[in-house]
Amino acid sequence: GIPTLSGYMEVHLNKEQDLPTQTDLHRFVLMVGHSFSERLKFWSEVEIEHALVEGAEESGEVAIEQAFIDLMLHRRFNLRAGMVLIPVGIVNERREPPTFQGVERTFVDSVIVPTTWRDTGIGAFGDLGRGFSYRVYAVPGLDATGFTAEEGIADGRQQGGHADASDPAVTGRLEYRNAGLTAGSSFWTGGSGFGLIRLDIETPRVTVGSLDARYRRGRHELRGQWSVVNIGGAGDLNRALQLQSGNSPNIASRLLGAYGELATRISPDSWAHEVIAFGRYELFDTQNKMPEGFLPIQELQRSAVVVGATYFPDPDVAFKFDVSRERNKSEGVRGPWRVNFGVGWWF
Repeated sequence: GIPTLSGYMEVHLNKEQDLPTQTDLHRFVLMVGHSFSERLKFWSEVEIEHALVEGAEESGEVAIEQAFIDLMLHRRFNLRAGMVLIPVGIVNERREPPTFQGVERTFVDSVIVPTTWRDTGIGAFGDLGRGFSYRVYAVPGLDATGFTAEEGIADGRQQGGHADASDPAVTGRLEYRNAGLTAGSSFWTGGSGFGLIRLDIETPRVTVGSLDARYRRGRHELRGQWSVVNIGGAGDLNRALQLQSGNSPNIASRLLGAYGELATRISPDSWAHEVIAFGRYELFDTQNKMPEGFLPIQELQRSAVVVGATYFPDPDVAFKFDVSRERNKSEGVRGPWRVNFGVGWWF
């Protein structure tokens, strides 16, 4: 078959309170697919972040974000193997700029459910009929030595490079689509203790659960997501990491994230181009519940209000603007405000 070429790009201008204004070619992504036959298909995605990569410098990143083979067996059951996206939440699998409101991805989908979350895996997917579809994969677990108080499990992702698979995980998603409604339930569960010095502790097990929904009718779209991360044995994990590094990371036993968003087309029906205004409230608390003997860092018990607008000169091209104000439970540390501009496209 003829190869399929696709891709997307995002350029941002960000101003955070008390920090210099910054521009960033945040990501440039090329996707290549190929059908060997009607039953055997390949899909891949290569991303360059922050415009360049200089050796081991932290100037950017080149990453394989997807690269998998699909073996199509039956509408209800097909096999997939390779580098797969973890199917938790909305944005991790659907993160092209015209598909979401706001310049940056949501706080919930960056801090609580990290993006882009991916790993090598094998699994199954299919269409169950009546609007239901599913995907489920076995993948390597997370590395608990990368967990932090501020960003939870994000730095524990192995990302498919020499990943330790001795503590595997299972992840999956059940999705329902009908007319303007898309609703999903997703999970991840697996061990994460392989990177720790072997001590007499409970192996930290991570369980992620998430519910999300999108509903579009006429000019309006509602979307929301609720995501919770439970880290079993977080107290023992903190003590073990303190023995290894000298500092306790103050990792929580539960992280909680949720958001609700309303977007409305404000341009007249007579316009060929769309202008969308939106508002979103987010809760992203990486210190939601602490293990016994640990106190939460209140400035990491965060929420945010984000408002903005998106101009679509074409359905696949988005010019974006938003303002966000972050709040937290600390009396001494105020959350920052941010102003963001961006342009993104996909094809």
